[in-house]
Amino acid sequence: MGALLLLGGFTSLSDRLREQLKTSPQHYAQFDVKMGWDITTANGATIINGVIQNIRYATMEDIEIWVSSVDANGKTVSRSVNYVIPRRLEMGDLTPFSVTLPTAATPGTKLIFTYKYNGFDGGGPDDGGVNWMQSFESAVSPHV
Repeated sequence: MGALLLLGGFTSLSDRLREQLKTSPQHYAQFDVKMGWDITTANGATIINGVIQNIRYATMEDIEIWVSSVDANGKTVSRSVNYVIPRRLEMGDLTPFSVTLPTAATPGTKLIFTYKYNGFDGGGPDDGGVNWMQSFESAVSPHV
């Protein structure tokens, strides 16, 4: 009985990622993806840890997530990228991402997220897919 209870405590990576997406303090949703992330600072850097989910295409490939930090004057302070692994996400799949900016974000700092990918509807070898890029803004909250 004890071993059965112990095994019941384990969850799949997919379940943990879904929970992270649901409980992340920051969220974004569009026709193609859902994202959730949190922001921390350490050693003068800003760390963005999150989850991205493909909700539109049969597959998404070569996903990139770029984040720029912009100060109150509109000046770009830093920029970094995460090339998402695995290289390919099937419809409904989730995967973590992490972007580290070399400067500490302060409350009021604006983060500009840009994500890029190739989306395929599953039409076979003639499916040329779509090259897509989308941007959105997020403000750094006072608790960072």
